[in-house]
Amino acid sequence: MAFPDLLKQDEALAPYTTIGLGGRADWFAEINDVAHLHEGLAWAAREKIPALVLGGGSNLILPDEGVRGLVLRLAFSGIRIEADDQQTADQDAGDRLDGGGGVLATAEAGTNWDEFVQATVEAGLSGVECLSGIPGTVGATPIQNVGAYGQEVSQTIERVVCLDRATFEHRAFTNEQCEFAYRQSRFKSRDRNRFIVLSVSYRLRRHAIAELRYGELRQRLEARFGAADAGGGQTSGHSGVAGTTLALPAGVPGLQAIRETVLELRRGKSMVLDPQDPNSRSAGSFFLNPVLDSEDVERVARIALQRGADQPPPQYPAPSGIKLSAAWLIERAGFQKGFRRPGAAISANHCLALINPGEGTRLNLLELAEEIQAGVLRVFGVRLEIEPEIYGTRETMQ
Repeated sequence: MAFPDLLKQDEALAPYTTIGLGGRADWFAEINDVAHLHEGLAWAAREKIPALVLGGGSNLILPDEGVRGLVLRLAFSGIRIEADDQQTADQDAGDRLDGGGGVLATAEAGTNWDEFVQATVEAGLSGVECLSGIPGTVGATPIQNVGAYGQEVSQTIERVVCLDRATFEHRAFTNEQCEFAYRQSRFKSRDRNRFIVLSVSYRLRRHAIAELRYGELRQRLEARFGAADAGGGQTSGHSGVAGTTLALPAGVPGLQAIRETVLELRRGKSMVLDPQDPNSRSAGSFFLNPVLDSEDVERVARIALQRGADQPPPQYPAPSGIKLSAAWLIERAGFQKGFRRPGAAISANHCLALINPGEGTRLNLLELAEEIQAGVLRVFGVRLEIEPEIYGTRETMQ
């Protein structure tokens, strides 16, 4: 099929986003192979119109008035798992290797992320199981260094293959070349909008149980499967939160147990897409957890205690400082779960998720976000950074 046969005019974009916001696209095409992607970009260049590349729509807020130009939705998918023992002696790869035979799992950009996680768990491969239930596609994961429950994709990504929009060349980036940081990469910063991710390869560990670095996950697993000293099980390793090990009882399939527990936790927070749950109509976490120096953390703690908090804010080590919980700050600045404004609300189950109640607009959503940012800044002197991509400028919404 030739690319022009894929084109649709005046296509509604809201159904292609998890938050259900956005107007219509002048032109739209669903792309099922890389050749059509090349053709689509070339077509847009000839027509002298912009081209927006869309994945799962889980981290994107589109304009109410729509997108002028061409929207290319990446739908090419596929998963390939292959042993690659060549890298097992490479000590520079650090904790991305298990020392017992690396396994490379490669997925095309349009692959559903949770389906990829499920496939790796079923194959007995450890490294991304704590990222279960995150909406979106594989291609988005290296861009924002997707992470949750103590894991980030930067811990396992081996190679990212991209299309250079300027030259149409295919380029492969190593983990180090991706310049990963907290919810950050070169693809989101200095090379923003230059590269389109085509595939991602993750180096995973065979028949290993991941270190459980997140206290809430470890505690829920203990509650489901027994105490931390349960004998005869598979040991997870040290928790980065509590500094203890978790042993799952004999007979419990460790990776699957972790995946199911993560999904249970995420569903409880409405962070798994569910058409029956209006609180899941979001773009995931709307604000990044702020990273502060020790002096600012002490200041925030003093303010919180003065305002009646029963304990200081949760703190997590970060490469450039100390990470605080944005949700904790939001609640203690006076924005409770379920807080509403016309056309937008905070999820009833998670303070970090801003939702579209069904009749909202992007303008409504961003006005609520700005109100929350101003409130947290006023109370704690901390400026929260928005995590999803806001496509188009603020002025175009007014």
